[in-house]
Order: sequence, then C-alpha cells, then structure tokens
Amino acid sequence: MLAAPVNPADINMIQGNYGILPKLPAVGGNEGVGQVVAVGSSVTGVKPGDWVIPANAGLGTWRTEAVFSKEALIRVPNDIPLQSAATVGVNPCTAYRMLMDFEQLRPGDSVIQNASNSGVGQAVIQIAAALGLRTINVVRDRPDIQKLTDRLKKMGAEHVITEEELRKHEMKNFFKDVPRPRLALNCVGGKSSTELLRHLAPGGTMVTYGGMAKQPVIASVSLFIFKDVKLRGFWLSQWKKDHSPEQFQGLILTLCDLIRQGQLMAPICSELPLQDYQRALETAMQPFVSSKQILTMG
Repeated sequence: MLAAPVNPADINMIQGNYGILPKLPAVGGNEGVGQVVAVGSSVTGVKPGDWVIPANAGLGTWRTEAVFSKEALIRVPNDIPLQSAATVGVNPCTAYRMLMDFEQLRPGDSVIQNASNSGVGQAVIQIAAALGLRTINVVRDRPDIQKLTDRLKKMGAEHVITEEELRKHEMKNFFKDVPRPRLALNCVGGKSSTELLRHLAPGGTMVTYGGMAKQPVIASVSLFIFKDVKLRGFWLSQWKKDHSPEQFQGLILTLCDLIRQGQLMAPICSELPLQDYQRALETAMQPFVSSKQILTMG
C-alpha cells in the first residue's frame, strides 16, 4: 500500500453502522492505492510496478502490504498524482454517477448541494464545471467562511451560500438570475435537506447519499403534490453490484482523464504516516475539518 484516506464511511464501518460490514477481525479503510510488488504465474492484466485500487469496499487499506486476488483490484494509471489515485475510487465516483444517472442535465443547468466542502462536494463542483453545469453550493457558516468560499470558487463553484442564507426570503430574487436546479444532492439530512427540496425545480430530484446530521429527510406533502419532486438514494457499493467490473474500470478511467486534464484535483489533504493513525482518525471526526486525512505507508 502507498496511501489510503480516512473517509466518513470508514468510521461508520468501524462503528458498525454501515451497509456492509467485513468479517472480524478486520482491517479498516475502504479506499487507497497500492503498488503491485509481485504476481502469481497465471495472473495477466496487472504486473509488478502497476498501481491498483480496491474494486470493492471492505478490503482493508490501512496496512502496509497484503495479498489479494486479481479480481479484488483495479489498475489505475500511475501518471496521476498519488493523492488523486488514493482518493479516486469513492468520492469522485459517487459525484460523477449522481450527476449523470438521475436527471438529464445539459450545460447551463444548475445543481444544488449541501456539504459542499466534503470530498464528494468538492468532486461535484469540479466535475460539474467540466460538464458546463452551474453549482449552488451550501456550506455551514464558520469563522473562516470567506476563505472557504474563495477556495470552492477557485475549484469551479459558481455560488457558495450558507445554510442560513438559503433559508432567507432573498433567495427568491436569487432564482430570478439562476435557473432552479433540477438536481439536489443531499449528504446532511434534517433541516438542510428540507431547504434543498424547497428550491428544486418542479419535477426535480433530490438524491441522498449521506446523513451527517443524523436526522431524517422531511419533505412536505405540498412539495410532492404541487411540485412532484422525486426523492432517491445513491450508494456506490450498490451501483457496483448492479454494474460489471469493466463498467467500474471505465468510470475510473473517465475520472483519471479529468485528473490528467487538470479538471479534477484531489480534495485538500493532510498526509500522516500510518503509525499516526489515531491522530488521523481523531482529526477526521472533528467538525469543520477542511482537509482529508491520508495515511501514507512509504
């Protein structure tokens, strides 16, 4: 293993409240990049020196070395930055599929999302910009809000607004200049998701892929009747079950092309050696942490 991030889903898995749980005893970490050191005599398709990432969750990437079957791994190009390779297999995949699979969006259409500073949020901003889509990015208010706004705009965010601003009456004027979004991406739940729904275009879809507030999604009856909104969910592990390994490989290669073209950067990262895993886990669970913790095995 070369590098592996700490994602919210990794923490959920350790806590025992994730959709799939590995058999115990288990190694933590669902994502990361490794370099092939040696292969068995009948293995084709990967060779020593290749970079590989896990084909599925639950592989256990927080370790220095491992022996896996070829089917458990997917080759990635090794001409992309290490941090990009270590973080391409989960968040950008989720972002890309949600932008593609629920609404037929065209350049100029807008998308609204909460948790815009998360790993998925940052990937949505960049992939949407590459596709010519406009993003309305909702974040929690914080002391350094201007710094965060500037950073997200530099990535390609068209609008960055706080949860409080989203609730204000002035948002009516905002949508005179910006088309109402047909797609909302919800990673928070609770009041935040109710607000996203309020601003959806009639017939639009809200896709929930996380629940950081640990509160249910509440939608008013009138939104269903008068606006015919659709509520959907997305889980990358399920998408993989419904698609072939070749389709997942294709998705990864599409994202690697965006990375090479400079249109998709890794999220802001802090690298820590594997032996500092405790500090990495503690930091990853703090609120308002803007950088993803990445464990390095080198």
